[in-house]
Amino acid sequence: MESLLTDHTSQPKSEKVSTSLHGILNINKPAGWTSHDVVLHLRRVLGIRKVGHAGTLDPAATGVLPVLLGKATKIADHLLKWEKEYAAVLRLGQSTDTQDATGTIIQETSTESVTEEQIHSALNEFRGDIQQVPPMYSAVKIKGQPLYKAARRGETIERSPRPVTIYRLEAGAIRGRDVELRVVCSKGTYIRTLCVDIGDRLQVGGHLLSLERSAVGSFHVQDAYELEDVKNAQCLSGNRRSFLTLDEALEQFPSVTVKPDYVARVMNGAPIPWNAINVSLSDDLLAGNSAHSRVRVKDPHGHLLALGKPHALANITTAGEIAVNIENVLIDK
Repeated sequence: MESLLTDHTSQPKSEKVSTSLHGILNINKPAGWTSHDVVLHLRRVLGIRKVGHAGTLDPAATGVLPVLLGKATKIADHLLKWEKEYAAVLRLGQSTDTQDATGTIIQETSTESVTEEQIHSALNEFRGDIQQVPPMYSAVKIKGQPLYKAARRGETIERSPRPVTIYRLEAGAIRGRDVELRVVCSKGTYIRTLCVDIGDRLQVGGHLLSLERSAVGSFHVQDAYELEDVKNAQCLSGNRRSFLTLDEALEQFPSVTVKPDYVARVMNGAPIPWNAINVSLSDDLLAGNSAHSRVRVKDPHGHLLALGKPHALANITTAGEIAVNIENVLIDK
């Protein structure tokens, strides 16, 4: 399940609240926990009001869950674009109502006739840009209602296919009817559905037996914090493999520096005129080139102030012309 859940519920007054911790924490989500459970736990342990996560993991799944702390919740849309890598096990010959091992088996088929060559051949058809129909047991909303609520009532709602990209799909060990898969994919990809579609292609059905998300962007599961090891804000080391600052998380965007007398105005969300910028912007950036849709706005000391959107004007020469509009202020006033 791929979605964003950001929770801003107020912290109980009896607990000390941190107001200075902002960034993305690499957590290894344990089996049996919902992604929301992790959010609630870390809000309590770290004393932070604003905590969210980028990319839901189903309760039975484990692995990388990027947790957004403080002002990182403001940049969630940019984090959801990170590629994701999974280690999955596909069980052939069994179909379940939830597409995974938590559901009820609704059909069983012999897999004796399925060869390894056929399995590898089937995988070839699911690489690249493909279409997926979201599963009924998902948070996808149809007419404002999550599909899983209808599924729990025994209803099936018609869903339209959605485009996703499978960058890499490889089979590892094949043990009888169980196939180990490595998947690198775009946001919005359902590994459960991928397993079902592969099983259907082989004409024996299938479901997702187990799932670990091994990577999200630059975060890898071997570097992730175990949930029980995060006891307070001071234990976060700032190690780039386990915790990203906002500046590090947004490094795909170019940066501009504002002059000292304009820092306070940026912190109040004021747009930046051309003559307030120390570092020139290229013409393609000012024209709104898709590769540079946003810019990091920094003070003269290199501290991140905000995320901005370049004004759609090229070859600006008028000193007072607006160059960047501020989208999100990312520093405490």
